[in-house]
Amino acid sequence: MTLRADSPLASALVPSPNFGPRSAGLKPSILLLHYTGVPTAAKAIEVLSRVDCAVSCHYVIDEAGRITQMVAERDRAWHAGVACWAGETDINSASIGIEIHNPGHLLGYADFSPRQMAAVRDLCRDIIGRHKIRPERVLGHSDVAPQRKIDPGEKFDWAWLARAGVGLWVEPAPPSEGGEIYRMGEKGPQIGNAQAMLKAYGYGLEVTGEFDEATQFVVSAFQRHFRPARVDGCIDRSTIDTLQRLLDALAKR
Repeated sequence: MTLRADSPLASALVPSPNFGPRSAGLKPSILLLHYTGVPTAAKAIEVLSRVDCAVSCHYVIDEAGRITQMVAERDRAWHAGVACWAGETDINSASIGIEIHNPGHLLGYADFSPRQMAAVRDLCRDIIGRHKIRPERVLGHSDVAPQRKIDPGEKFDWAWLARAGVGLWVEPAPPSEGGEIYRMGEKGPQIGNAQAMLKAYGYGLEVTGEFDEATQFVVSAFQRHFRPARVDGCIDRSTIDTLQRLLDALAKR
């Protein structure tokens, strides 16, 4: 079937062969943002077009803000991998995936340009409006796959995007020295409470009261999105306060 643009903002169509039908009953309810993690946007599009790579996405946004569509929104693109959010494990069937070009942490993690962020904002608004995606379900790859992914990373300006009407954001409590800090290997009710709060927001985490590796990954993912000033994977007062503010904001929606 010929690929036709779902968004009027798409300036190029490069069909990827890597897609399939969404699972029965699942429609796009998550907007998932990634970075490409390769040297150029052209390289990303080339990889996402190859059958042997078995990956794809719905859209790619290059550093100049040019938007390329690769998979129809009605179809299931292969961008999330092993992932979960709020109990859903087929994230590909439940989401629309946008790859934002950035070489990533291993290749000289760059700032996202103003033109690129403006294109992200505009495309996200368009998709959200057509699919009625809730703000708290605009997520990063690291949110749904915290043990594997760290993109789009701490330089991605989630706060600016939320002020533009895309995603949920609260002002993070500033990191501070001192106070109780919980780390790997520790146990206790405070850790269980933090795990329960993260799970209530949507992160895939069991409430055990033990600060294990899975907890560290999820805490880091939360910080990377919602408290990027310090991403250390530790549960401190700033992390808990920011998480509580986020849950309070969600409850008011």
